[in-house]
Amino acid sequence: MNYLGALLTSLVASAAWAAPYDGPLFDMHLHYNVEAFDAHPTADVFARLQRSGVRAAVANSRPNEGTRSLAAARDEAGAAGVTVVPFVRLYRNRADYTGWFADDSIYRMVLDELARGTPAGPYRGIGEFHLYDSTNADGPVARRLMQLAEQRGLLVLAHVDDDAVDRLMAHAPGARLVWAHTGIGGAPVPRVKALLDRYPQLMGELSYRPGLTEGGRLSAEWKALLMEYPGRFAIGSDTWVTPRWSAYETLMRDAREWLGDLPPDVARRIGWANAAGWFGLAEPR
Repeated sequence: MNYLGALLTSLVASAAWAAPYDGPLFDMHLHYNVEAFDAHPTADVFARLQRSGVRAAVANSRPNEGTRSLAAARDEAGAAGVTVVPFVRLYRNRADYTGWFADDSIYRMVLDELARGTPAGPYRGIGEFHLYDSTNADGPVARRLMQLAEQRGLLVLAHVDDDAVDRLMAHAPGARLVWAHTGIGGAPVPRVKALLDRYPQLMGELSYRPGLTEGGRLSAEWKALLMEYPGRFAIGSDTWVTPRWSAYETLMRDAREWLGDLPPDVARRIGWANAAGWFGLAEPR
């Protein structure tokens, strides 16, 4: 189905899928940063995931201690039905946000973390990282980390603009890149579509996605894109600041609302099955 065909299909069928999606969720973009530790102990975190129907989550945290603590505490919290998928984050502190792409100590830290692993098993990806200037995607550490991810089969979660997507993929054409907040930085839907067509390994993550919804429902343009590429997207919470944890159930409820604008099989793919398949997770009971 081409883009115009998907747009027409979504407009004609929009009223048929108004009920919120009620299946399992995979949170592809979850942070448990140091500021949240006291306000939201691990038991509280898992309780919020369970109440929201989240059955798996990519955890990436500043510092990586947060991810390791979630991995260690899952069973103690009585959350055996929630899978923690650990990613190595590049930030030891806030100062690392702006210079990591040229900081060799970051590369060594990533290697150390990969060798160390977590109580939930080996790390499965790298990121989330930020590039506030897309030309920094050509920095030596950015290049080496993309190549490392390609060599080891790790996913990369990147908060970047469309120009940086091109630059990062040029370093490692076979790498699997998850574009955090797909299109953030102003890329219009046709540009997002062009990048999906150019890079079969590019996936989209939809938290904080300006223009995705209008009045809580999917915009017609984004709905058509999701219908055309149902296997390429996942949802996320992006708990980057502590107040996002207090609102976690609301964030997931909002996602269920707009997922309900899609046919049930597409909603389940974007809400759960795509991300679960990227990591080989079994269907939840």
